[in-house]
Amino acid sequence: MSDLDFYAHFATCGEVMGAGIDTQPSDWESKLGADYLDDKSHGLMRRDYGLVEVSFQEDEENWSCFGISVQVHRLSRGDMAAVPAPLRHQYGNFAPQIKFDELATAVTSLSHSIEREKEATTMDMRRYRVSGSGATILVIADVDPYGYTSATADHPIEHKVGDVWSISLSPAW
Repeated sequence: MSDLDFYAHFATCGEVMGAGIDTQPSDWESKLGADYLDDKSHGLMRRDYGLVEVSFQEDEENWSCFGISVQVHRLSRGDMAAVPAPLRHQYGNFAPQIKFDELATAVTSLSHSIEREKEATTMDMRRYRVSGSGATILVIADVDPYGYTSATADHPIEHKVGDVWSISLSPAW
């Protein structure tokens, strides 16, 4: 299995190593390990595993997952430490970028379709929705929409048009 398999599985099934929406923090820890950062505030918690972020809401002393995000852009500098060890073990090395066209081909091969969302809220990203799962894929449309970036040999622009920025799932969206 490869990193592309992981992304396509998440985009179509909405789960990471068997954990998904409505699961508890302990389920995520048993699947992805204890190397994470929790950020709690007012009955909400964001658990950051690097590549994977999970959002929870407290309900009568239980925490239930209501959102999952795979932050592909965090790998752009080749930092494999951002990938939880269980994912590296299952899927191998993760590339610094993944092209939307490659992901779209993998998703459609799993009998799902991808539709571009018509409403643009930003010039630098395109949003796509995966049928069945409702996952949202953000894709870079412009690496420098406001003209602030200047690439140098020491600081190249890591992202390119067509790269996947993130894949998110939240039934509330």
